[in-house]
Amino acid sequence: MLNLLAPLSEQFQPFNLFRYLTFRTGGALMTALVFSFVLGPHVIAWLKSKQGEGQPIRLDGPEGHLIRKKGTPTMGGFLILTALIGSTLLWAELTNVFVWIVLFVTTGFGVVGFFDDYRKLTKRSSTGLSGRRKLLVEMLIAAIACVVIVLVTENQYGTKFALPFLKNLLFDLGWFIVPVSIFVVVGASNAVNLTDGLDGLAIVPSMIAAASFGLIAYLTGNLVFANYLQIQHVPGTGELTVFCGALVGAGLGFLWFNAPPAMVFMGDTGSLAIGAALGTIAVITKNEIVLAIIGGVFVLETVSVIVQVGSFKLTGKRVFRMAPIHHHFEKKGWQEPTIVIRFWIIAVILAIIGLSTLKLR
Repeated sequence: MLNLLAPLSEQFQPFNLFRYLTFRTGGALMTALVFSFVLGPHVIAWLKSKQGEGQPIRLDGPEGHLIRKKGTPTMGGFLILTALIGSTLLWAELTNVFVWIVLFVTTGFGVVGFFDDYRKLTKRSSTGLSGRRKLLVEMLIAAIACVVIVLVTENQYGTKFALPFLKNLLFDLGWFIVPVSIFVVVGASNAVNLTDGLDGLAIVPSMIAAASFGLIAYLTGNLVFANYLQIQHVPGTGELTVFCGALVGAGLGFLWFNAPPAMVFMGDTGSLAIGAALGTIAVITKNEIVLAIIGGVFVLETVSVIVQVGSFKLTGKRVFRMAPIHHHFEKKGWQEPTIVIRFWIIAVILAIIGLSTLKLR
């Protein structure tokens, strides 16, 4: 919205800064960060007053959780979404349809996560909405967004699927791209949700992925850079850089309160929304496979659950001491900060590998 001040630069020269995407991205980051710092204590106090005993802790989880995490409020994702959406509306160009698509998906999945968290709190159980019901609603939201993406994407990229490391190789999937895209969005959402099990574990890889896709969106939306790197040019995607900047700022602000020992948990309200946002940006920029690389930590967590459940159903034996895999390392005696920081390091390495695909073609 602040970009509307740019035409007034003849009367006041500094307003010309609002023409620049990089300036508005930095502004979105700092605004979301300030929002988080200012609103954080009030949101946490409000959540504590409403939740009493805080987030229900899994009885079959690591023993230390029942002591260290008892009484900590959840739904901290509300703080992230408030800062993220408010900052994006302030700094992004609101005539850009891609911005509204990502905001729609983020808000929709955030609402689903809110009701899931609310159900857990009211039932005093670690299980919320039924998996089938939650999945159906998520798929519906993703389907609406993915159909719109196909219809509004220029350069005939709407139905195309790209592979990293290979230049000019695009597969035209036709309308089959919609179920593929739904899988990416819903899969990314639930992958981040599964990762959110330790203080700071999910938010930092999410920020790393957001920063990476901010760069990807900027390059994909810029004709000169896209031609130089020999990647697909999707007009309009550059504006998603502002959203990604806001997500990084909101994530940094949330980490201030979520750092061990956490004052608040993200909950499904935040994790489902963040994962869905990243998945949607990957679909829009035609970097679905790159998301699997950059978000490799989320993929690892998801695969560990699939392997654990599959092995137990087929053989009656567990591969890991507990799934997702971060709990496996807890059961092995690793300290929580050790697990979290090592997963952060892995996330950085995977982001570097993912971004290298932009040049290695």
